[in-house]
Formats: sequence, C-alpha cells, structure tokens
Amino acid sequence: MHTHFLFISGVEIIFILFIVVMIFGTDKLPEIVRSLAKGMTQLKNATNEIKSEIHNSAKVHGIDTDLTGDIRKEIEKVKEEIDDLTGPIKRQF
Repeated sequence: MHTHFLFISGVEIIFILFIVVMIFGTDKLPEIVRSLAKGMTQLKNATNEIKSEIHNSAKVHGIDTDLTGDIRKEIEKVKEEIDDLTGPIKRQF
C-alpha cells in the first residue's frame, strides 16, 4: 500500500529528507521542521478565514452555499430514475 502526500511517494519523501539532512545537518533539522509547521498552521488559518469570509458574504447576499446538498439531491434523483427504469427488468428475471 502506497502512501501519497501531494503526489509524492514514501520513497521520494525519504530521499528528500536525506538530502535535507545532508545539506542542513541534524542540528538545523528541528528548526526547519518548526518553521515548516508554523507556516502550515498559518496557511491553514488563512484558508479557514477566507472560507469563512466567503461563506458569510454568500449568506448576506442570499446565495446558497450548500453545494454538497444540491449534489446529493441530484444523485438521489438519478438513482430513483435508474431504479424506476430497471425495476421492471429486475422483476422479469
């Protein structure tokens, strides 16, 4: 079973880590990881903030933001239509 993180395989991640250790040394590694973690946290917070702003703005302007709900409804309609079409066929056999 292969684990992929941003389309990079486990072997590629290990190779990248090896190169980073060779370039920066083990003493700088904790500082680099800490900086990356801080950057990822800031990115996640900024993304959540943007999503929240978009959602709130859409609510104010009366725009429906429940896209997944609409998709589920359409899928249910298609399933019902398929069941209606295949129902008589299934009963014949």
